[in-house]
Amino acid sequence: MADGPYKYIRDGDGRVSRVIRVGTRKSQLARIQTDSVVEKLKELHPDVNFEIVAMSTTGDKILDTALSKIGEKSLFTKELENALEKNEVDLVVHSLKDLPTVLPLGFTIGAVLKRENPHDAVVLHPKNKGKRLDSLANKSVIGTSSLRRAAQLKKRFPHLEFKDIRGNLNTRLKKLDENDDFSAIILAAAGLRRMGWQNRISQILGPEDCMYAVGQGALAVEVRARDQDILEMVSVLNDSDTVLSCIAERAFLKHLEGGCSVPVAVYTEVKNSQFILQVYLTGAVYSLDGSDSLKETMQTSISSDDQTEEQEKVDEKVQRVGITALKVSEAAQDAAVKLGVDLGNLLLSKGAKEILTVARQLNDAR
Repeated sequence: MADGPYKYIRDGDGRVSRVIRVGTRKSQLARIQTDSVVEKLKELHPDVNFEIVAMSTTGDKILDTALSKIGEKSLFTKELENALEKNEVDLVVHSLKDLPTVLPLGFTIGAVLKRENPHDAVVLHPKNKGKRLDSLANKSVIGTSSLRRAAQLKKRFPHLEFKDIRGNLNTRLKKLDENDDFSAIILAAAGLRRMGWQNRISQILGPEDCMYAVGQGALAVEVRARDQDILEMVSVLNDSDTVLSCIAERAFLKHLEGGCSVPVAVYTEVKNSQFILQVYLTGAVYSLDGSDSLKETMQTSISSDDQTEEQEKVDEKVQRVGITALKVSEAAQDAAVKLGVDLGNLLLSKGAKEILTVARQLNDAR
């Protein structure tokens, strides 16, 4: 039975309980990530029934083109947001890095969960077992469709060559193992760990080798901005350190007007002491071949007084880069936004716009 946009079911004993429908992509990793979020919600709300609704997105269907060439910001989110808009689902679980920094009107990210390892990982072809990127043979081919990864690694490991590889995790690992096209591929460590494939990780790339994508390793729950009760329900999933890191990263990317089609990378550290929380944000932009780059680090300090005050009511106008984090201090969130914008301004003042414009033009011409 339905009451407005909400759905209820009656069990055999006549008890009525609410049904919350959770949207997700169909891939195995997306299902694992969604299941982990639903498990947490079930523990907190045992009286609610959670139904998972899986669907394919544009990004899942276009497998023969590099993401940066498609130029569509909502490749992995549009179909899920359509379902959210039509009340076919009540919340959607995403990888935060798939969500653009500006969401369509009426939607917000109601929770950002504790971040898994955000770094990139090297997965070797079985014949290269035991090697690292620096010990692979000259002209070895590395698979990645990410302009960000390729730009940084071309500069760091000039003896290697880089080629596009698309598909979900399962597909990419199969392409690596069953052909001799690639010596290794680069994947997010978080996805491999969530799939239980840690044993395939030969090397974790630290920030000196390859900084990560904005939001990488964090899961986000997207909801309708007007649904106060759903926002309240999911807000307990927020991890404050992850929320602040990702707000700073997203504010930096938004200020640079970056996206999939330009190489922008970040590295964030949160240091907690008794009375103060410090967020260090390193951001960088690269030319496509990595030869031209700008990298800077900035820091903000948030006092314990500022950390205790929470965001009470939802106002769509005060979303911060698409995020409404009810259980996280507003002053701390504002400081994180300012950190990202200030770092973006610093890089722009040093010529980031020119580097990114050329990168975008060259990528479009490929």
